Amino acid sequence: MSWLKKLKSGLGKTTARVSASLGAVLGRKGIDAASVEEVEDALISADLGTAAAAKLAERMRKHKFDGEINSATLAAALSDGIAEILEPVAQPLSIDQANQPHVVLLVGVNGSGKTTTAGKLAQQWVQAGKKVKLAAGDTFRAAAIDQLKVWGERTGTEVIAGAQGGDAAALAYQALEAARADGTDVLIIDTAGRLQNRSELMDELSKIVRVIRKLDDSAPHDSVIVLDGTVGQNALSQVKAFQAVADVSGLIVTKLDGSAKGGVVIALAETFGLPVHAVGVGEGADDLQPFTAREFANALAGVDEG
Repeated sequence: MSWLKKLKSGLGKTTARVSASLGAVLGRKGIDAASVEEVEDALISADLGTAAAAKLAERMRKHKFDGEINSATLAAALSDGIAEILEPVAQPLSIDQANQPHVVLLVGVNGSGKTTTAGKLAQQWVQAGKKVKLAAGDTFRAAAIDQLKVWGERTGTEVIAGAQGGDAAALAYQALEAARADGTDVLIIDTAGRLQNRSELMDELSKIVRVIRKLDDSAPHDSVIVLDGTVGQNALSQVKAFQAVADVSGLIVTKLDGSAKGGVVIALAETFGLPVHAVGVGEGADDLQPFTAREFANALAGVDEG
């Protein structure tokens, strides 16, 4: 299955929710004030958030439909509005060759998919000819260390790991030392999942950042929060909390396959304006792909691309 088909299939529940809710305006000549409210409610129900939903509903009210509104024209108008919000934030992760290595720190709550994302990113960069190292900074879970080692074997990537329960900041420092010593292009640091309301865990994340900056004061060059796409609006509070301790620079949204809350990507873009680097719609290595605004907008709005 092509990536576009996977994306469209993954967002199917969100698309169905939006389409069903917007059905009330089909067959009309335009969208009046009452319809605007219906459109807005429909978009909020798909987790787009109140600000983005209001903006899109108003944009559609002003849209000049050619004749009666049908499902195709409605989807196209909605897609245009979504793409307009997403295009400024659609920025794939890129490696700055001036950084030796380029350090990517992955953060987020438990179960968001950080370790799997680290492995998938490693595979993509290895395939692009980069020398990559993985740092198993989730020292709380032996399973996370083992999982990263499996990705290391699969991709031919060295994994820097310590004992379970070890000092994650010290491990990150050791990994950066090793990466600097042998000309590694990219160092990906996995971290333990932590709840944003656990101050001691958030403090540990701050420590990781402080410690690696002793070796490179510009690191991490990307501090990426990995978000589970099924949590909906709770993702916004996660970003806010992690921004305070890890200076989050961008987002990766995983587990969008089968979620009815795919609209949260739009809410995140509208609220924070942070780069959305990639989205994931499955467990396969190729199921994490760079984020493209128009592809996502078309898939979510239900535009039939033939």
